[in-house]
Amino acid sequence: MLDHAPLLVTISAGLVAAFVLGFAAQKIKLSPIVGYLAAGLLIGENTPGFRADPDLAQQLSEIGVILLMFGVGLHFSLKDLLSVKKVAIPGAVVQMTLATALGTFLGHWLGWGWGPSLLFGLALSVASTVVMLRALEDRGLLDTRAGHIAIGWLIVEDLAMVVALVVIPVVGGSGTTSFGDLAGELAVTILKVALFVAVMIVFGRRVIPWILARTADTGSRELFTLGVLALSLGVAVGAAAVFGVSFALGAFFAGTILKESELAHRAAEDSQPLRDTFAVLFFVSVGMLVDPAIAVHRPVALIATVLAIVVGKGVGAYALVRLMKYSKSMSLVIAASLAQIGEFSFILVALGAEYDILPGDAQDLVLAGAILSIVVNPALFAWASRSYVAKVTDDRTTGETGPIAYVGEDHTVVVTFGRVGRRIASGLWARDMPAVVISDDEDHVREIREAGHEAILGNAVRSKVLHAASIETAHTVLVGIPDPIQAGAVVAKIRRLAPSTTIVARGHRQVDVDYLTEMGADRVYVGVHEIADLMVASAADPEEPRD
Repeated sequence: MLDHAPLLVTISAGLVAAFVLGFAAQKIKLSPIVGYLAAGLLIGENTPGFRADPDLAQQLSEIGVILLMFGVGLHFSLKDLLSVKKVAIPGAVVQMTLATALGTFLGHWLGWGWGPSLLFGLALSVASTVVMLRALEDRGLLDTRAGHIAIGWLIVEDLAMVVALVVIPVVGGSGTTSFGDLAGELAVTILKVALFVAVMIVFGRRVIPWILARTADTGSRELFTLGVLALSLGVAVGAAAVFGVSFALGAFFAGTILKESELAHRAAEDSQPLRDTFAVLFFVSVGMLVDPAIAVHRPVALIATVLAIVVGKGVGAYALVRLMKYSKSMSLVIAASLAQIGEFSFILVALGAEYDILPGDAQDLVLAGAILSIVVNPALFAWASRSYVAKVTDDRTTGETGPIAYVGEDHTVVVTFGRVGRRIASGLWARDMPAVVISDDEDHVREIREAGHEAILGNAVRSKVLHAASIETAHTVLVGIPDPIQAGAVVAKIRRLAPSTTIVARGHRQVDVDYLTEMGADRVYVGVHEIADLMVASAADPEEPRD
């Protein structure tokens, strides 16, 4: 009856199965990704019963990859990476090298050639962003030093995977065996990628933000969301058609270019539901590739793969962080957060299958190993982070680090401690007005507390951080964040949590005033407007002293 609508059937079956099994996984404290992968296994060709169309599922997964990589680019933060560069960059490079080597030798031991073994090792070397962030957030460690290092480490891994997305199609698609011919093809590909990057930097960084700004000016949220999706998919497909680069690479650069726009946060927020939906379909399509028989046919190989992921990567990361003179508790947290694999490993497996690089059992081992590593990671992370969580809790009590819960009422909350935030807070403290600062910079928080004032470490868009600042009883909240889109997200969250609190924000132009007011701000100050008013006042009454 439904043979005429295979696309509808495939999407419906995938989403329904993913919802049911993802919900079940969440209930038993596992990552929903486990449920999505299990859903794919359930409707795939390797299990009895209903079978979804594998070709359509593959095409849907391509859209999922594009939107996943677009999201990675949209959230790529060079600032976050540079803040922990002394440990994250060398640590990630060495750890990935060791994990890749371990996986390569494991693959060779299992009887594969060096090429497939190398790709197998690379797939075992990169951790899942989704799983890591979930683990850190669940334990309240996202805004700690360990959390920042782990995220920076992951950014380096993501960049390495972007390079892999350039190299693998060349190596896998080349029909030549000559090193010279292969080097020539790789050079041509790198030249195409460089040309694509140059076009994106010269034209893309002007055109893409301009298009989104004009779309935002229409006032239509629907049209703005459509514009974001059209740009992400359009750039990805256009880059593949014109420059021969992968969809994933094109989408990543579209995200990084869009991040420079003032509308980046709104773009991320508005496109999130659709990106999440297709990401789920991507995981479902990956699950459809898993052959559960691998556990019976090659149990030793599967156990060795899981050990390489969980023990090999974990021990390697722990040793590296300890060598850099960090504490045992912090080293354990970072090691446990990296002791799993996920979405990038799946993308590599899909590439390996597309170019016939990986044998079938290698794909099954990576996929099954990923599922098992994601399953065991919550328990492993809970064990590894116990002492660090206890230390953070103690530090919160003593005021050294972490989001101390500020107990008070009729106080002022200052969001950020940049140039404007610092001046605001200093002015309040000079007048003996009760005030608490929220900042995601550990050095700023430590500086404030050492001076005897109240500060909360964390991102003000998170409810937990705002509750720690006693937002419900605050008289006024002063949002000094210079980025109006980020400030708008914070203002909207504060307005939901504290409807009666007065919210004052800053902007740069009239469109910021309109946007922040729409988000819930009571007043928005624009620097040029205030300067003009003060200058007019000075001209009208030159004898009046002013600060």
